Amino acid sequence: MKRHPFLLFVLMLATVAPTIPGCSRKAPTHTAMIYAFGTLIEVTVLGVKPQLAAQAESAMEKDFATMHHTWHAWEESPLTRVNRLLPTGTPFAAPPSVLPLIERGTRLAEASGHLFNPAIGKLIALWGFQGQHSDSHPPPDPAAIQALVKANPRMTDLTLDGIMLSSRNPAVQLDFGAFGKGYGIDLAIQHLREMGIRNAIVNAGGDLRAIGSRDGMPWRIAIRRPSGNGVFAILKVEGDESVFTSGDYERNFIYAGKRYHHIIDPRTGYPAEGTHSVTVVHSDATTADAAATALFVAGPDHWHEVAQRMGVRYVLLIDSAGTLHMNPAMANRIELLDRDLDIALSEPLEDKGAAGPGDPH
Repeated sequence: MKRHPFLLFVLMLATVAPTIPGCSRKAPTHTAMIYAFGTLIEVTVLGVKPQLAAQAESAMEKDFATMHHTWHAWEESPLTRVNRLLPTGTPFAAPPSVLPLIERGTRLAEASGHLFNPAIGKLIALWGFQGQHSDSHPPPDPAAIQALVKANPRMTDLTLDGIMLSSRNPAVQLDFGAFGKGYGIDLAIQHLREMGIRNAIVNAGGDLRAIGSRDGMPWRIAIRRPSGNGVFAILKVEGDESVFTSGDYERNFIYAGKRYHHIIDPRTGYPAEGTHSVTVVHSDATTADAAATALFVAGPDHWHEVAQRMGVRYVLLIDSAGTLHMNPAMANRIELLDRDLDIALSEPLEDKGAAGPGDPH
């Protein structure tokens, strides 16, 4: 699963004083730390009694533990069972816990022009990115890469008839690492709302969704410089928004002096080139997660058209040369602390809802 040291969630306590008339105290804040998806997940809820906060923490621990097990791509799980059966081409009953991700993943993949592609699990495994190790090792045999690229596994190779699932392409192997965390955060926010919690943030290693506000003020997200040294921008989030980043620094290895990162371009079978990181803001975490990967692969020349198709309105892309690419709506809401940045402003993006937030049930 992805890790994002570049996007740092910070609670700007000194600048978010409460604005409730006649009240000088801040709403009670409760924070729980949960390990899942290969990262620490911070769940913060505001303005609730300790008993409800404790219930929320317990619910989140159970939810994320279940999701972590259910969608694991290389340890034994319902998903690995699906991947064993797909190459047979014979329809089988898919686990109910996996079906929603297949449905959402297919719609998002099509909207992205298949630059976001959860069906390339075999390519990801070939590169050694299914697992926690990041030791130096030779890149895969070019012939093996080319064979998988030629097979062209896509989510649209799957056929879903009710709960019966099959694949017409034996090269399809599902890996939800590029959007499973986002889908999990959406489920967590939904559960918190069902418990009556209206102000909360779920932050998984820097990828997050926030609802409500912090004492009537926006949540503040600090974006670090690409070097990881200091902060160069602040982004305010309130109401109901998700912020996700994909970057070439998250998981990688160096071999013979060359660095290889984990974001694979399905068209070439190799790590995508030309992009350092992409930050996306969207109303739901699933779309934001998938779009961050798709726009990273699209690169500085084509991110705009892919964002348009996916219904994304706020994008910040940093290319390999350090230039910031933004659409006007993102430029208007982000506060840049560095003044010497090279900025390329795109044409506006219109949210046409191509992928749609969907229902996380």
